[in-house]
Amino acid sequence: MAQQMTLDPHRLRGQSDLSEQSDIRSQFGALCWRRRKGGIEVLLVTTRSSGRWVPPKGWPLPGRSPVEAAAREALEEAGVEGEARDVCLGLYPYIKDIDQPESQPCVIALFPLKVRKVHEDWPERGQRKRKWFTRKKAAAQVQEPELQALIREFDPDALPG
Repeated sequence: MAQQMTLDPHRLRGQSDLSEQSDIRSQFGALCWRRRKGGIEVLLVTTRSSGRWVPPKGWPLPGRSPVEAAAREALEEAGVEGEARDVCLGLYPYIKDIDQPESQPCVIALFPLKVRKVHEDWPERGQRKRKWFTRKKAAAQVQEPELQALIREFDPDALPG
């Protein structure tokens, strides 16, 4: 289930002058999912700045693997815990704080997390909303085409192991 992606700095920054191009940074995200009678559901959270729907994601954490960092973000941003798999579903580009003068181009590595526990209270509860969507509706909610494809094509039964 490898995803091939080409990063175009012009598209990431929305500018043609690369003289001030920042380095592209890495973040780790969790594709939080569960099974329901209607099929697979995906959990998205809103960003703090713009209120867009995204998977929980964040910066690398010292002493933690990428999948552990993704699981930590799922707990902090969405209030969920579960079985995080050390299988990268793919990569997608994103601009952190796109409306800010110091916006940062990022590439997110996305890891699956089967949700086992949903907390009523969590660290960022007052800063974000969370909502379950079908894969099709979740893909329609996010802006990045590569992320849309990752969500639409996600099949937990096809994961290795």
